[in-house]
Amino acid sequence: MKVGIVSDSHGNTNALDAMLQHPAAVDVEAWLFAGDIAMDAEYLEMVTDLPVIKVAGNNDWPMSRLEDTVIAQLGGHRILLTHGHLYGVGFSTQNLVLAAAEQAADIAIYGHTHVADVSIGEVTVLNPGSVARPRDASRGSFMVAELVPEQQPVVQLIRI
Repeated sequence: MKVGIVSDSHGNTNALDAMLQHPAAVDVEAWLFAGDIAMDAEYLEMVTDLPVIKVAGNNDWPMSRLEDTVIAQLGGHRILLTHGHLYGVGFSTQNLVLAAAEQAADIAIYGHTHVADVSIGEVTVLNPGSVARPRDASRGSFMVAELVPEQQPVVQLIRI
């Protein structure tokens, strides 16, 4: 199963449109939206007509009715999806990894830092960076992951 992973669009639907026009996004079957801004996840649902699993980010409080953390089952994997601010990801992903392990998740996805990250371990940790306001490059980014049961995800970081 091919999933798209995006975070931190901050109201920039033009960045989301550019992401969707990238060839890597063409055959994505579902999107994981790691927060900031919740309305952008609704926009993504509307323009793709695909499932969008989404969480609230720190900039969505107090207006969002979204959960801060969601557990999703996709492609034979158990995924913890969160924005990350409640796990202190600006300093370390250790608390996020522990939370994922407690939930028997083998993948943890977060945003918040606007810096892309791929860390392979017992829990694979993914941050797609920011599609609209990157802090690690001049161009925004998103990820595409190929999920196959009982195999490590094959992850591609894409700059738009």
